[in-house]
Amino acid sequence: MTHNFANKLGQGGFGSVYKGKLRSGHIVVVKVLVMSKANGQDFINEVATIGRIHHVNVVRLVGFCVQGSKWALIYDFMPNGSLDKFIFLKEENNTFLSWERLYKVALGVGRGIEYLHQGCDMQILHFDIKPHNILLDEDFTPKVSDFALAKLYSTDESMVSLTAA
Repeated sequence: MTHNFANKLGQGGFGSVYKGKLRSGHIVVVKVLVMSKANGQDFINEVATIGRIHHVNVVRLVGFCVQGSKWALIYDFMPNGSLDKFIFLKEENNTFLSWERLYKVALGVGRGIEYLHQGCDMQILHFDIKPHNILLDEDFTPKVSDFALAKLYSTDESMVSLTAA
């Protein structure tokens, strides 16, 4: 699937991210976690959270794998990467997004967050919304990603009581 982890896209404190291809030809991203007690909880949070939701503005979990001490999350590949590279221009070949496209991205992010807060069976609070965690597909449709810090709450609880702590 990942051609022996040859196509590394990035790395962070959580582990490494690789580009892969399923037998069906579907292009995916494989997030391999460095295992620690905290990362184990992050893995469980991410699978429990994103595994139950489906929205055009939330990244789709294709699958996951637990094999001994190796844990991996598999997502749809987002060819335009994260929003931060279009905002902060880290690389010379990056370009700013037009105001119209930025507006559509902002609207999509808002719709994704609204869905997480009000459109699911459980309220999902992300707790880590930032440009790096907004991924852009081939049409620049934004997808909220990285649910490691997310918390699930009953829809009976009010937002005020959840955020006042």
